[in-house]
Parts: sequence; structure tokens; C-alpha cells
Amino acid sequence: MSKILKPNPNLADKIHKKCVGLTEWYGLIPEIFPNTKYIYGIMTGSMEPYLKKLRHYARGIQLQSADYGSSEGWIGVNVNPSLPPELATFTVLPNIGYFEFLPLSQRQNTDSDSNPNILASVKPKLVGLTDVKVGEEYEVVITNFAGLYRYRLGDVVKVTGFHNSTPELKFICRTNLMLTINIDKNTEKDLQLSVEAAAKLLVAEKLEVVDFTSHVDILSEPGHYVIFWEVSGEASDGLLRECCNRLDLSFVDAGYVSSRKTNVIGPLELRVLSIGTFRKILDHYIQQGTVPNQFKTPRCVGAVNQSVLQILCDNTAKSYMSTAYA
Repeated sequence: MSKILKPNPNLADKIHKKCVGLTEWYGLIPEIFPNTKYIYGIMTGSMEPYLKKLRHYARGIQLQSADYGSSEGWIGVNVNPSLPPELATFTVLPNIGYFEFLPLSQRQNTDSDSNPNILASVKPKLVGLTDVKVGEEYEVVITNFAGLYRYRLGDVVKVTGFHNSTPELKFICRTNLMLTINIDKNTEKDLQLSVEAAAKLLVAEKLEVVDFTSHVDILSEPGHYVIFWEVSGEASDGLLRECCNRLDLSFVDAGYVSSRKTNVIGPLELRVLSIGTFRKILDHYIQQGTVPNQFKTPRCVGAVNQSVLQILCDNTAKSYMSTAYA
């Protein structure tokens, strides 16, 4: 590569001048790459929170959500790429593997103690590819050519319709990314909406949430949610307390609200991290063998991931407890 790539000072100066002239780098992509027609990438699930920032850089360039796949096999294609990524659905490819769907109402009786991805001896009533119902949510189960038999992908999807005879799926969340203590059930999407609602308050001080994750603290009594934020700058204590209350109130799940009002679930805790903390988490995963372009920020850090939780705790700069239900 060193024989092919040579320094280009003129081009470097040109890029530098364009970046300096932009307001908060708005429209950076079309300024540097004027022939860009669209931007293609993974924009659902844990990547959806970055859409707002990507649109800021893209300045009107169309965003197209990539097809739906996993390391266990390809699942579906986005046959309507012109739709906004938030509305993206994926048409199942029936010749990639044998797909079945586990209704969410049966999940609690099918977990295997040895491996949660393998269906337990209790025979669930799996639904076939053409028998799913529009509007219902399922966990995807795949049998593939590599030898996996009835393997649970851990993805929760919602059937939005059919393309010919194969269902169109909307990705909802990962099954292991669930905030729950009592009867509360808040998904990755619920967490994202709560963070977005609270982050709007930071605009007053021209700040933003760089990244976020969460943890369920069940060691305290009563147990409570812990939300970790990395903020782009120094925010006032008063503003961060207000953000903490807004986070708490933005979880509208009936089980959570009733549990908070009766103090079965304790006040939500907001922990503000030192700048660069999520970079340390990325470095940690890379050291563990994760490929950088496959890394996804964990949105819920459980007790099984003590090393990441330790990084978060070691880099906590400030902590606030909600008074929303006091």
C-alpha cells in the first residue's frame, strides 16, 4: 500500500478548508464526496441511535439500511431501500435456511440451562415461515446448511406484512437486551426513546450524548436502573439532575411505572462518564478478538460482563439519583 498511496498535500489542504468552513461539520459528507448518491450501512437495532448524527453529516443524502443478516446466516433483504431506516423491513430469504418463529409468549418456557440459544427439551409450538401473523412478535429460529438445528438467533422481530408468500420483518430488539427487575420490561428501543427524550434537554447548553448504555443494579435494595452517558462537554449539575428525572419519567412501561410508584423499583441513577470511556470499551472488545467493523456498543451491560461494567464504573465522573417519583 505504501507504494501505491502517496501524500497529497493539496488534497489535504482542500479537505481541511472544507472542514473549517462547516458549522459543526453539517453536510461534511457531500462536501468531501460530492458524487455521493446514497449511504448504505447497518442502521437498525443498536445502530439506530446514530442516525440523527449521520443525517447531520449527510445533509439530505439518502440513507439506506443494509440487509438483515447474522453470523449464523443471511435472513432477509431490504426490498424497499428508499424508505427511512426507521421504517426498514426485511423480506425473508426462504432458500437461505429453514426458518421458524417462536412466539414471545412461549419464550419463558423454552430456555435451555446449558445454552440459551438451543431450544430446551420442552417442545414449543414453533410457527412456520408462512404461518406467522401480521402484527405479532416472534424470536427467529434457524436451521441452516452449516449444521445448526433450531438455533435461536436471539432477535425479536415483528411481522409487518408479506412479500408474495414470504414475511416481511421489522427488527425490534435482542432478547438479552431487556431492562427488567420486577414486572417491568423495557427493551433496547424503550431505552433509546428514553435517552432521546432526556438528551433534548442538553441542547440548552449546546451539548449532546456521545453514547450510552445501561445496567440493572439488583444488589441494592430496591433494585434500580443505571443509565451511563458520555456527554460531549461539561454540563451543569442542575441540567444533569433534570436529565436524570426525564430519563426516569420517559420509561412508560406500565410495569415500570407502577413499580416505581410503589418503590418496588428504586430511583433511576444517571452516571456521567469521562470523555473517551466508550473508546476504552471498544479497545477492550478488540483485545478480546472482536472485529472493529462488527462492534456494536452494548446497550445493556449485565453481571456476566464484569470487565465492561468495571470500565464504566471506573470512569464515572458524576452520579445523580432521580427524584421524579418522590
